[in-house]
Amino acid sequence: MQQVDASAAALDAEIRACQTCGLCTTRTNAVPGDGPINAAVMAVGEAPGQTEDATGHPFVGAAGNLLNSLLEGIGLSRSAIFITNIVKCRPPGNRDPLDGEVAACAPYLDQQIDLVKPEIILLLGRHALHRLIPDAPTISKAHGTVLTRGERTYIPLYHPAAALYNGSLLTTLREDMNTVHQVLRERGAAQGSGNSGNGNTLSRQLSLSWTAEEQP
Repeated sequence: MQQVDASAAALDAEIRACQTCGLCTTRTNAVPGDGPINAAVMAVGEAPGQTEDATGHPFVGAAGNLLNSLLEGIGLSRSAIFITNIVKCRPPGNRDPLDGEVAACAPYLDQQIDLVKPEIILLLGRHALHRLIPDAPTISKAHGTVLTRGERTYIPLYHPAAALYNGSLLTTLREDMNTVHQVLRERGAAQGSGNSGNGNTLSRQLSLSWTAEEQP
């Protein structure tokens, strides 16, 4: 575990000093990600916004507040999951990331996934969906579904920021979070009974995150 922690710290420092693409000239801070390096759940968004750029931490603005609320709605603590983005620096004016910017950050995200080895990856929005599952349907069709690619399990969700601009998506997001809840319960129960071979202690993490009445 110490070696993993050291690798994660080195990767974090590399991201913060990165000058691979032009976003390094306009950022205030690069935003590698936050959360336990052995998290069973990983959330991947699009890119930092203004507040994230100012603080160096992901999902700390309005969209982050909504994400926290959605997680709390299924009894899951934000502190139990690892949160990052496909692009580590804020695109000017919060525009969509360019293909070259996504490509420049791709090795960082891939390394983070390899280090964390999450049981489940939540894909927040269309950019995260198509970065990690290029052959996936559109987010409007894929949201709330469970997708498996190799050893990875993904659940695409609308980006919380989308629900801030389109209130009708908030109900959909909450419904899709119920799917997340159900999958976590099933995976946690399987690990708790010794039926899962995954190295992450999902059952233990969930027991720490959920209230007693929410535990499987």
